[in-house]
Amino acid sequence: MGKTRILILGGTTEARLLAEQLAEHEGVDVLLSLAGRTKEPLPQGAPVRVGGFGGSAGLADFLKSEGIEMMVDATHPFARQISANAADAAKVADIPFFALGRQAWQPVVGDQWHEVADVAAALTALGPTPRRIFLAIGRQEAHHADRFPQHFYLVRSVDAVDPPLQAPDVVSILDRGPFDLPGEVRLLKQHLIDCIIAKNSGGSATYAKIEAARLLGIPVLMIARGAATTVPTVSSLEAALDRIDHFVSGAAKRGV
Repeated sequence: MGKTRILILGGTTEARLLAEQLAEHEGVDVLLSLAGRTKEPLPQGAPVRVGGFGGSAGLADFLKSEGIEMMVDATHPFARQISANAADAAKVADIPFFALGRQAWQPVVGDQWHEVADVAAALTALGPTPRRIFLAIGRQEAHHADRFPQHFYLVRSVDAVDPPLQAPDVVSILDRGPFDLPGEVRLLKQHLIDCIIAKNSGGSATYAKIEAARLLGIPVLMIARGAATTVPTVSSLEAALDRIDHFVSGAAKRGV
């Protein structure tokens, strides 16, 4: 009897940890897929493929040709297109599919959040008066800042924004989380930040900036997640492993 082939759509800490666990599972042949947006991803501890699939149809073809029997979407909460493609492809390939998602951050006493729909809406909401902004959204959408050149921008990303921003007052930092509260407080004070633009990514790796904003009384323009999908979703590594174990055990009983 062969091993159960499982594809994980990754790029997150949760995906890496799940892949590492499954790589040691005697009944599983795991493959972790990365989009390739990060030039030097962390070691993943499991077999990896890098690059896109060519939309939902390409992914469905891949699932069939590679004999994938289950797929897990553990991509970033804002990777909406690949998540939609994955849901469509799983239906076409007729395989079990679920998402390993993060709980969204929730405001607590002391937070000064203003929820917005996207990066452009956040920058528009700042108004014409020059501000000192920590643009904590990664590099993919940082170019929106060029339309609002009156502000100072502190931009932090794993890889450099390419092409570089054209706004006249930009400081770029290349760094990878997790980040801690003392470091984030120092960063905000050093650059005299008076507003943060962030995506509601959830998780602990980058939450310290939200804690630091609360501590320093800095408002946060929080980019909300999209509407919830109908895809079955778990929110912990343990729950994902339980679901996979249940499927693998069933496959073994069926002699698949």
